[in-house]
Order: sequence, then C-alpha cells, then structure tokens
Amino acid sequence: MEMPRNLFKQRLAMHQWQVGLFVCMASAYSMEILAGTGFDWLVIDAEHSPNHPASAMAQLQAAAPYPVQLLVRPMSHDPALIKQYLDAGAQTLLVPLVDDAAQAVALVRALRYPPEGIRGVAASLARAARWNGVKDYVKHANAEVCLVVQVETRLGLENLDSILAVDGVDAVFIGPADLAASLGHLGESGHPVVRAAIEDTLRRIRASGKAAGVFVTDPELAATYHSLGASFVAVGADASLLSNAALKAAAAFRDN
Repeated sequence: MEMPRNLFKQRLAMHQWQVGLFVCMASAYSMEILAGTGFDWLVIDAEHSPNHPASAMAQLQAAAPYPVQLLVRPMSHDPALIKQYLDAGAQTLLVPLVDDAAQAVALVRALRYPPEGIRGVAASLARAARWNGVKDYVKHANAEVCLVVQVETRLGLENLDSILAVDGVDAVFIGPADLAASLGHLGESGHPVVRAAIEDTLRRIRASGKAAGVFVTDPELAATYHSLGASFVAVGADASLLSNAALKAAAAFRDN
C-alpha cells in the first residue's frame, strides 16, 4: 500500500480556496453524512467537543471512502495526545492557542519522527501506517503531516511574524471568538477593532507565503477575507447547523 497523500496540505501550498466545517458531535454516523455533502475539509473538534482519539479514529474511518479531507483539532499541545491522533490516521492538525514561536517549534517537533521531531515510532500498531501495510510509512510520514496553528490572542498577534517564520508551520488560522475576548470584546467577533485585527493578520500571513485561514459564517465576509489573502475558511459547525435547522422547522410548523 502506498503512502496516503495529504491533499489538504498540497492545496494549502498552492493557496487554493477550500471551504470547511467543524465537526463536533462525536458521531461516525453524522460524520459520514457530512463527508458526502461537498465540503473540501472537515475538522474533528476535540477542543470544545467530547471527542477523543478513539472517537476521532471512528470518524476518520467513516469519512475515508469520500474525497473530503479530514483534520483534527486537539484540546492541547500535549505531544502524547498529538501522537495518538497521528497514529489514528490524522495527517493534519489544527492546534489552538499558539501564542509564540517556541510553541510552534514544539508542535512541529511533536508531529514529526526523529531526527526532525519527537513522535514515537510504532507503525505496527498504528492505523495511519495500516499496521505496517503502508510501504515505508515512517520514511514518508513527515512529508505528509500538516500543521495549522491557531492565532487567537493579543499575544499571538504580537508574535505573528516569528510564528510565521517557523519551518514546518504550514498555515495560520484565525479564531475570531477567542481573539475578540483577548482584545477586550468578549462575544463581539464583529467589533470593528476585531475585524481590523483579522484583516491585518490575513494580509500579514499571506505576505509571508504561508496559507491563511479564518472562521467566518457570512458568505460576503468570507469573500472579503478571500480577497485579503484567506485561502481556507471554516463556515460553521455541525451542531449549530442541526440546532438552527431544528429551531426553524419547529417554528415553521408551530406557527401554522
């Protein structure tokens, strides 16, 4: 078996437009539904949702027959946890709350086998290697892993240039909600100060040559961010889509 290629990483490098969704419901069944809906990428969220390595692996398996690209967002920077997600088959990690270059460097090392990193080697036990079924997995894995760091605090903005300079950081993703809170505007992601910070950050990321991403639910605003340099966007979450659709349906029939 040949090494699976990370198409999400390849498209980031070419700054291709990619539209994604956060997947929070910890269900392989709902993941398979979403995998066939036309999104370019889906991110299994384990930061704010009840996901863990076992539930993430089940969702990676459910989505495997579909062309969509899968990411995982771990709840922390813990190298042991990152190793579990990689061994489960994740090739791209979206890591929250990266505030400085030292954290970025540590994450790069956590995703890679020695000598470039510290990832433990156990290909015979790993779904990622198809239990040694992937030819020379350990020799090719470093080239296919992808690191997207989330910059979502005032400190992260201050250290953005040094984060962008870290070799092995493939992209920077802006989290508006946490950024708004850090800038003193909790719950106001659309505040002019926050919007200005996002727009400036997108320009700086794109100017560095790295790929820029952002969470945005408004199509017109997404187009604006695209024009400023964003090449990948998350446009919502499965839990929100379900909640909003259910509320709308209930209200429509109740009011008849």
